[in-house]
Amino acid sequence: MLIDFFFTLKDAKVPVSIKEFLVLLEALDQQVIEPSMDDFYFLSRTTLVKDEANFDKFDKAFGAYFHGVDTLFEKNPEIPLDWLMKRLQRELTPEQKAAIEKFGYDKLMDRLKQLLEEQKKRHEGGNKWIGTGGTSPFGNSGQNPEGVRIGGEGGNRSAVKVWDQRAYRDYDSDRELGIRNIKVALRRLRKFAREGAEEELALDDTIRATANNAGWLDLKMQPERKNKVKVLMLLDVGGSMDDHIARVEELFSAAKTEFKNMEFFYFHNCVYETLWKHNRRRHAERFSTWEVIRKYPPDTKLIFVGDATMSPYEVVQPGGSVEHHNEEAGAVWLQRFVHQFPKFVWLNPEPEGLWQYRQSIAIIKQLMGNRMYPVTMDGLERAMQMLSK
Repeated sequence: MLIDFFFTLKDAKVPVSIKEFLVLLEALDQQVIEPSMDDFYFLSRTTLVKDEANFDKFDKAFGAYFHGVDTLFEKNPEIPLDWLMKRLQRELTPEQKAAIEKFGYDKLMDRLKQLLEEQKKRHEGGNKWIGTGGTSPFGNSGQNPEGVRIGGEGGNRSAVKVWDQRAYRDYDSDRELGIRNIKVALRRLRKFAREGAEEELALDDTIRATANNAGWLDLKMQPERKNKVKVLMLLDVGGSMDDHIARVEELFSAAKTEFKNMEFFYFHNCVYETLWKHNRRRHAERFSTWEVIRKYPPDTKLIFVGDATMSPYEVVQPGGSVEHHNEEAGAVWLQRFVHQFPKFVWLNPEPEGLWQYRQSIAIIKQLMGNRMYPVTMDGLERAMQMLSK
């Protein structure tokens, strides 16, 4: 039975080895866990998965093998649309949406504080209290051009604050690329230099020296050619970026292959005072943005990757972050980055035709000196040319 499980993991591209599989079997033989599926899940994940970046692959393979997750539903089931509609969620006309008042950031926060003191019970479908559905700017599953999402899932992407515990996953750097051209475009940024000990055969010099030596072999050595480009990549993750996971993983995987001197950090929506390297530990393990800015030399190539789609307050307003209270506006931190690293670009996976409808994209594009490029072949080509100047 477990042999088939082992091959299921291999098919899911989880890099599991025979040695690790034998460790799992030995642990089961020693009865280190109770006979329960939950305990076996944690034991097998601990013994078989070496890198937490592969947890998602493992979970899918485990679910498919032991619970038949893939076989429970049809690939393209015909589900009636009304089954998917949330209870009391309203469909408003454009005229009704335009009539809903925007509070403005400061007034919105003051109003929320007042409601938290006054409200005593759950509400649905209204336009005032914290609840679900309706047109109130507080709650979830409703319609409002500018609000605070509390619980539930976002739909209209108009929230200026989010009160919810959200989990993001790391981009997979081992993803197989669907299009090799991404690597080709990024390769234009590479610059090579020879350094270190002379341990590589210099073929042209050897031929020339041997010919000059009347045919007697005269070996010439040279240092190895190394990629000297240093890249700092800052990746937006979570929220609206979930729509672009596949494309960003392709880009991230290609960059990890092409740039040997590359460091990366994650942020959500806009950069603030801290960044992180692992999304599962983003609350416990943070890096000071000031330290990141100071750590890398000015000739480092800076690449932002994000859809720049958020509330404008998140860029221009202190305290505008959806997840915490930021003392300084995101625009201040963006300006610090571009001042420290003159060679910078912003890669945006959002289709370029939609940029004109996003106020936040216009703001960030202006802060980037119009160095914002789509994640397309032409966009990547232009971005690499800009970084190479």
